[in-house]
Amino acid sequence: MTETTGNLHVMNRAALTKRLVGALNNREAVIGGIGNSNWDLWGAGQRPENFYMLGSMGLAAPIAMGVAIAQPKRRVFALEGDGSLLMQLGCLSTIAAQAVKNLAVIVWDNGIYQITGGQGTPAATARTDIVAIARASGIASAAWAADEAEFDALVAKALATDGPHVIGVKIDNEPGRSQTDRDPIRFRESFMKAMAQPA
Repeated sequence: MTETTGNLHVMNRAALTKRLVGALNNREAVIGGIGNSNWDLWGAGQRPENFYMLGSMGLAAPIAMGVAIAQPKRRVFALEGDGSLLMQLGCLSTIAAQAVKNLAVIVWDNGIYQITGGQGTPAATARTDIVAIARASGIASAAWAADEAEFDALVAKALATDGPHVIGVKIDNEPGRSQTDRDPIRFRESFMKAMAQPA
């Protein structure tokens, strides 16, 4: 699996989100970060096991960690943008320290704060490598997906082996094509009912 950012294929977040959802067969939980991450999750097909964050930048991975700890038999994925993860970077150390075996964090890295105007993030240059930060934080299973096939392979690994896992993906700047309903109470209730069902 790819450990550096050199020669990575730039991919489409919406298409990869559909690939991820299509690979889920056991009521896995997916936490969509704010903005495009959850809009694409919404567009990939609504599932009761999806939790759509509204207005909580940087909290997809921490929330997913909490769900994974509370539901150790359920695989849990966090979908987070590079800017959002950088806002809560310490969560990687906490995830590693807690050794959350059933958690995978997918980081969509386009090097910009896309929904606030396209300002560059520190990940916009090779100086800030999110996967390298994850590995240095103690997450041994952290890798860049070089292309769509490797993304699928890393997702399959996260579904089949103990983690925690971090999957870094270089993406284009295409905005989300749909927007999540603004109904946090419905999302909470639906997700809580889904989590009460066995994985």
